[in-house]
Amino acid sequence: MCTHVSERVNALAPSATLAMSQKSNELKAQGVDVINLSVGEPDFETPRHIKEAAKKAIDDNFTFYTPVPGYMSLRKAISDKLRNENGVDYASEQITVSNGAKQALCNVILATINKGDEVIIPMPAWVSYVEMVKLAEGKPVEVKADISQDFKITPAQLESAITPATRMILLCSPSNPTGSVYSREELQGLVSVLAKHPQILVLADEIYEHINFTGSFTSMASFPEIADRTIIINGVSKAYAMTGWRIGYSAAPLWLAKAVNKLQGQYTSNASSVAQKAAEAAYTGSQECVAEMNKAFERRRNLVVELASQIPGLKVNRPTGAFYLFPEVSAYIGKTTPDGKKIGSSADIAMYLLESGHVATVDGGAFGMEGYIRLSYATGDDNIREALRRMAEAFAALK
Repeated sequence: MCTHVSERVNALAPSATLAMSQKSNELKAQGVDVINLSVGEPDFETPRHIKEAAKKAIDDNFTFYTPVPGYMSLRKAISDKLRNENGVDYASEQITVSNGAKQALCNVILATINKGDEVIIPMPAWVSYVEMVKLAEGKPVEVKADISQDFKITPAQLESAITPATRMILLCSPSNPTGSVYSREELQGLVSVLAKHPQILVLADEIYEHINFTGSFTSMASFPEIADRTIIINGVSKAYAMTGWRIGYSAAPLWLAKAVNKLQGQYTSNASSVAQKAAEAAYTGSQECVAEMNKAFERRRNLVVELASQIPGLKVNRPTGAFYLFPEVSAYIGKTTPDGKKIGSSADIAMYLLESGHVATVDGGAFGMEGYIRLSYATGDDNIREALRRMAEAFAALK
């Protein structure tokens, strides 16, 4: 039997977040009461008016191929959203709708990065960024910012990472996995550096834009110094609780939008026609659901920070967006579990919490930051309380 797998695929690391979620589900199937804090999706249902729009789309026979970059009506709705909410101008022709923001990100990276091109990635960062750059045969350049910096890089760090081979910076704010949000002033500091290096593209992952507790959001594309080389990645998954619908988009300079369309046309073509009509309803309908979900996430943020701060040895900051807490757990590395196993890494801690505390988290090493774990608080208040109680008990048992 032939089992030839390409070097390209063999070089990729499996997704740690999906792996932990799968492990959690396997234990649940065995009857173990696991609280899953590993998954990065809202626990709310898709709002009713969006689901109704999808049903109507089926009845109205929106069931055929669409243009590769998506229905013009959806792209116009996205263009209007960007102009009205973010103060940035991208024409409908500059927008490509894809099968989720993940594909939109990969499209842009594959369309711009050549072998040996360097891509600056502030760390910790979402697990797929580094792998996507590797897939394009680029070189990920990791710039680390730990909890003492609120997980945000400085202009000096950015400047020192830039070389003649730098082609792109990939920035996520609000951040997965930390929940940190760059202020306009902090972004301006980074932009001042990038303004001196016109060869660098700016890839801004803004998928958590609306899960934001700071009262304001600044898009990287709103800075005139870099606007003509900034690509926005966004979608409906997080803000509208539509993860399974798989609708994301890129908003890019026209030359790049054409390249992305060419690429997508050869390997997936259009995103789901019905899901596109649902996304259109999300953008053009009432935004009250977005505000309500954001309010719930902020309440949960307050709860998880309060409870986690009470666990001795856990170092916690106060995230200002997304739905993640990224506590430092290095104080527990080197300790021993009740059954005599030595804790040697944050991966060991995540596994110990799953097996002994029945709480699924994700090892910070998967995001490029050893000594931390990621907790998602996209779950009910009672689950959060019980999960943190179990974690406190499990940590207390380490010697």
